[in-house]
Amino acid sequence: MTSETVSPEFARATSEAQMVEINGNRLAVEVLGPEGAPVILTHHGAPGLGSRAEPRASFGRLADEYRVIVFDARGSGQSEGNGEFSHEQWAADLDALREWAGVEQVVMAGGSYGGFMSMEYAIRYPHRVAAMVLRDTAADNSHSELSRANALASDRVTVDMEKFDRIDEGRVRDNDDLRDCWREILPLYDFEYDPAAVERKVEATPYRYEAHNYAFSHNLPHYDLKEALPGVTAPTLITVGRTDWITPVSCSETIDRLIPDSTLRIFEKSGHSPQIEEAEAWTDEVRTFLHRVDPPTTTPASDPSDTPSPTPTAP
Repeated sequence: MTSETVSPEFARATSEAQMVEINGNRLAVEVLGPEGAPVILTHHGAPGLGSRAEPRASFGRLADEYRVIVFDARGSGQSEGNGEFSHEQWAADLDALREWAGVEQVVMAGGSYGGFMSMEYAIRYPHRVAAMVLRDTAADNSHSELSRANALASDRVTVDMEKFDRIDEGRVRDNDDLRDCWREILPLYDFEYDPAAVERKVEATPYRYEAHNYAFSHNLPHYDLKEALPGVTAPTLITVGRTDWITPVSCSETIDRLIPDSTLRIFEKSGHSPQIEEAEAWTDEVRTFLHRVDPPTTTPASDPSDTPSPTPTAP
């Protein structure tokens, strides 16, 4: 990643979406790739901070062979934010999107908090998941203590721990406060630290503090999937950056140990975002895995971004 770019993991979407009514909310949805191909249903990370821009940039590379659905979750990006932001509700939204797409099964994919939701979906709707791709995520909230220790030990910046605790505990006051706290921890994310790039990410991030606060104050304190993961039958690829500070390698190792049919790949020159920092190698790893567990049914297009994406209709 060069100093001139903004990581799509921390940016609002700039591509056009259709607004789809899902469980009482209009969600911003994009469908990439050939009709009839196996479907990859993605969930972005960082509720209240993330958007469909990240999975569009990463999993969208596979849209030459797969049908890739990206969307802003309720309360994030351009989507409406009615109702609660619980894992149960977000998982129900995922299943409603699957039904809207008219398919029986999907490859469930997501990184960071999107990985939390991918695993939640695989546990709650096991018969709907053909395979799963996880990136830099965790099976429980123990990563919160690990990330706090890593923030305190950082030799890049001195983190204001009062701001760290407010964003980590879901106690930010408004969108401006969320932006200020976000700026405090962003230097910790990348393998290589670029202060100018951090500031560009701060400006590019879409802020929705209500979803963030709910996720971090209500959902995460009770988040623990470890007992349920041995029951996941879907083949699973787990990817993680070696220097990931917020969901460290040990978190991915725990998931790999618990899911019976799983494969772990560690990217040595990445922090929290190997899909960006080692994009080619990460994409090759995911594609190879998917070819094995859910082979494509179409001939690759020359450019995924130019692949037509007709609007699915409900079955």
